[in-house]
Amino acid sequence: MSAPPRRQANQQANQQVNRPDPAPSRLKYRLERLMLTPMFRLALRVGIPAVIGFGAASWYFSYEEHRTQVVDTIAHIRTQIETRPEFMVNLMAIDGASAGVSEDIREIVPLDFPISSFDLDLDHMRATITGLDAVKSAELRIRQGGVLQIDVTERVPVALWRNGGALELLDVEGVHVGPATRRSDRPNLPVIAGNGADEHVAEAMALIRAAAPLTDRMRGLVRMGERRWDVVLDRGQRIMLPETGAVRALERALAMDAAVDMLGREIAAVDLRLPRRPTLRLAGEAVEQYWRIKALETGEQQQ
Repeated sequence: MSAPPRRQANQQANQQVNRPDPAPSRLKYRLERLMLTPMFRLALRVGIPAVIGFGAASWYFSYEEHRTQVVDTIAHIRTQIETRPEFMVNLMAIDGASAGVSEDIREIVPLDFPISSFDLDLDHMRATITGLDAVKSAELRIRQGGVLQIDVTERVPVALWRNGGALELLDVEGVHVGPATRRSDRPNLPVIAGNGADEHVAEAMALIRAAAPLTDRMRGLVRMGERRWDVVLDRGQRIMLPETGAVRALERALAMDAAVDMLGREIAAVDLRLPRRPTLRLAGEAVEQYWRIKALETGEQQQ
């Protein structure tokens, strides 16, 4: 026979009382919420391994022999890589430079070949090479086959500067290219002289171009008082130019010479320092002859 309904109800109630509670405990709930926090999860994935790794590395490198071993190993690996044949430089080629400049470059950039390309400081070498007076610019690169290629652009001298008893080669910017032993070494270059002449090479070259009709008679330019130029011709003649508008004044003097053969006469200097009042200075013999004629004319008038 089945149990009475009341007993069945009591048994069901007891079973419900003894069933465990499905809700998590407070501690478990807080742990689960903490695990859902992004910062905590990041600390578990990254922070704790980093701390452990840092601690292990600190402990390992706290011993001198361990540090020495690591440094030696890295140096050995680096040496093996840098000294591989494809990274070695065996030759140096210089293009665009004269023989003298090439010798100067080899002297100031002494390299003991073969040498690893990792040991070459190309920027420092370029700065050293461009420090030479005769070098305007330089490009350095390492070609295939282990060749250090140096392409040089030299400064082109355009004038000889007589500075005291020495001769200096100057480019159009007034930069010193190098010394000249004799004037005959550079007969094609014009001569400029005087203090500060090297700072006005461009103006001097403009005057030399303007004085092209007098090329055969021209001896050079002299900077006077570091302010203006004198054009020096043969027979001791000079054309004294003003501080400003020197090229125009010289062209005006050449126009007068073409009209009346002014410079072919016994004239010591043509003074153009005052543009509105040019002055001619006669040579010594011409002055004497002038006064002799004047004396004769005066005597005839008295008679």
